[in-house]
Amino acid sequence: MSNGTYPIKTLNAISPIGLQRLDRDVFDIGTEIENPRGILVRSADLHSMEIPDSLYAVARAGAGTNNIPIEEMAARGIPVFNTPGANANAVKELVIAGMLLAARNLYHAAEYTRDLVVEQGLSGKELDVQVEAGKKKYAGFELPGRTLGVVGLGAIGVLVANAAQSLGLRVLGYDPAVTVKAAWQLSPNVEQVTSVEELFSRSDLVTLHVPLIEATKGLVDADRLALMPAGGVLLNFARGGVVDESAVLESLDSGHLAAYVNDFPTEAGAVHPKVIALPHLGASTGEAEDNCAMMAVDQLSDYLLNGNIRNAVNFPEVVMTRTPGTTRLGIFNQNKPNMIGQITAVLADAGLNVSDFTNKSRGDVAYTLVDVEGEVRDDLKEQILGIDGVLRARKI
Repeated sequence: MSNGTYPIKTLNAISPIGLQRLDRDVFDIGTEIENPRGILVRSADLHSMEIPDSLYAVARAGAGTNNIPIEEMAARGIPVFNTPGANANAVKELVIAGMLLAARNLYHAAEYTRDLVVEQGLSGKELDVQVEAGKKKYAGFELPGRTLGVVGLGAIGVLVANAAQSLGLRVLGYDPAVTVKAAWQLSPNVEQVTSVEELFSRSDLVTLHVPLIEATKGLVDADRLALMPAGGVLLNFARGGVVDESAVLESLDSGHLAAYVNDFPTEAGAVHPKVIALPHLGASTGEAEDNCAMMAVDQLSDYLLNGNIRNAVNFPEVVMTRTPGTTRLGIFNQNKPNMIGQITAVLADAGLNVSDFTNKSRGDVAYTLVDVEGEVRDDLKEQILGIDGVLRARKI
């Protein structure tokens, strides 16, 4: 167990607006720190990195955590925080832009115009004639009256659904695990359907807003694409792996699917004439980077200083107001019977009175916060770690 200065290692450029929220009398921040208590990261790959024993927590300034070994961190009692919703508006705007690009053929129309000037060297009346002659190839459709299907009603999906309605689209939503918070924010005019298949069969445009986990790999496959009305548009600003790209390209080649707009270029997709592939621009705004950094920093500092866990992807949310005049202990353990009883027994044997206590579990792991009255001896940590199933313990 330790107190004092907390060294924080940054693995990517983190917004200064976020970093300035850390008290420099308490936190040391830098890229060369060797034994960090916390890591702040955006896209750096932690799978190939040796994780030091000193590490208490990782905070990802963004929503996706595929670059972090989540299960390994959980087994070591290291919470991994992300920032759901911090970049939601930026992604929402990009999705709306993607719909308009596809509906009006704007990307390919702009390429056509540029080709007339740069490649063919046209100007003046010649250019005017060819512009008028070629524009009919890029005639599109308007959004009002069309149906948008939103797969995933988290922070981003809800914003997209609500914004799409304001553009005159009918909106269907699918999310079997929609949260109460998201449900309150969702427009009552969004129709929630009970299956992905129903959503695809009724949607002219489909947009994806789900994490890349085992259950969502290849979520969009040939069978589901075939359910869409002819001339449909698929938008993917979630993760590349939720789409079977070969099935998408085949559907585009057959003429069934009209366009695929995505933020995850591949060699095959980037050159396809019906694909608009963007260079992972989802959260690439100054505002989103600032919001993600501030949220990541706040979650990391609250955990290091108070033991509170908010928005961890591998541990339950545990937040408890500190009791004045007490010492706080944070304990990670396997989720199995009698763990709480054994922990409290050790505290009682040490002569410590429990003034406040909370324990929550998530899957195979659990986390306990306890405020105790009395002198916490140096050997208490080893006693707690001696309990079979305890992963980590610290005095906060």
